[in-house]
Amino acid sequence: MLTKYVARGLVWLLAIALCAYVVVCALLFLFQRSFIYHPTPASVDTATQTTSFQREGADLVVSIHSDAGSHAVLYFGGNGEDVSQSLPLLVEAFPHTAIYALHYRGYGGSTGKPTEKNLVADGIALFDAIHKEHEDVTVIGRSLGSGIAIHVASLRPASRLVLVTPYNSILELAAERFKFLPINLLLRDKYESWRFAPRISVPTTIIAAENDGVIPMPSTQRLLAHFKAGIVSFIVISDAGHNDISDHPEYVPALRNTVSLGEAIH
Repeated sequence: MLTKYVARGLVWLLAIALCAYVVVCALLFLFQRSFIYHPTPASVDTATQTTSFQREGADLVVSIHSDAGSHAVLYFGGNGEDVSQSLPLLVEAFPHTAIYALHYRGYGGSTGKPTEKNLVADGIALFDAIHKEHEDVTVIGRSLGSGIAIHVASLRPASRLVLVTPYNSILELAAERFKFLPINLLLRDKYESWRFAPRISVPTTIIAAENDGVIPMPSTQRLLAHFKAGIVSFIVISDAGHNDISDHPEYVPALRNTVSLGEAIH
């Protein structure tokens, strides 16, 4: 009799555990994008120049630094970044260059909801608009934006590609964090940068932070291995972390050197 009750108790415990597992999976599936995207509000800095960019389903804001020359930079920021605050560093790194920094859907006054499909499509459309005005377009992506940048550069005639603290894939990072969940089945925005790396043929610079606690160095190195031989310059900024890499004195010179490195590779 005791064995019967023990067996029944174990069945109930297993049933409860299974239900809890299913609930956790369901919650992660429903709220997964809140883990990936952390929209920032519109900047109160009225000195920042912006332009609007209409896309199907959204009105997008682009922070810009105007220049009529042939050179331009298209910048995609991190998942919690106010890209207007990154403009001064970009201007410092790329003088006499037009700068376009996209505020993702839901960020910085842009309408709409961020998804991988939407952000990549927005990036491609913005590249096309910029390329009509500027023959030479360098595409830069930081953190989350590295996945957008590499996808755009794989489909459009970018002159150079710069990836700051990039990942091999967000799917891979999520699978490492949630080891006991079927992440491959649950995750909708996978940002598999490794798929697009072999398609890149332009000079590329990868800038990594030595002490990156968000995107581990092995993930960046796995991405590096997918590029064609001889097109990537790999720079590691010592004593820098994921979020403070842009504050490091070596950051702007590393960005600035991408132009000369690209010319050397060519």
